Amino acid sequence: MVDGPTTADRTVVLAHGAGAPMDSPFMADVARALAGTGLHVVRFEFPYMMRRRDVGRGGRPDPGPVLQQRWNAVIEHLGHPEKLVIGGKSLGGRIASMVADDAGVGGLVCLGYPFHPPGRPDKLRTAHLLELKTPALIVQGTRDPFGLPQEIESYGLPDSIRVAFVGDGDHSFKPRVKSGRTLEQNVEDALAEIASFVGCL
Repeated sequence: MVDGPTTADRTVVLAHGAGAPMDSPFMADVARALAGTGLHVVRFEFPYMMRRRDVGRGGRPDPGPVLQQRWNAVIEHLGHPEKLVIGGKSLGGRIASMVADDAGVGGLVCLGYPFHPPGRPDKLRTAHLLELKTPALIVQGTRDPFGLPQEIESYGLPDSIRVAFVGDGDHSFKPRVKSGRTLEQNVEDALAEIASFVGCL
């Protein structure tokens, strides 16, 4: 799926999370809003999500190598990797972070990075991030059970990675009513962070 002008200086390529497709409300809202800032935005799906559409029922995500192969194929198809900012929601952003350096992309944006499974802070998914050279932005809710602010601060992430937090947001940036914030506000804050990051590449 494509949004925004094809003549833009940068193309943002977004992959979905583990459970929702590329046209989920979250993915659609982010893509269209980024396109509204003048960016060219491309969304795609991993093989397992494409199979879900075909058979109309669930299925576990593909193995890591299959997911990485799909990312690399999309990057190769689009061409000019130095002009691409790759990333996505949760799983999509995590896999993008695993291929970014070797693919030579211009930047990486992760929306709700799954630093560890909920309730299992000992099972970290950060080893490759410590060696990441690609400029990266991670936007994380302050209540995200996949990685809380105090946990992330202890990981020793490199200077190439900037982490921005959205107030009281969960893994999809949704805040509690009592916080006084709205999902729309948090998405707007996330989009402002992304636009600023891409504009500085």
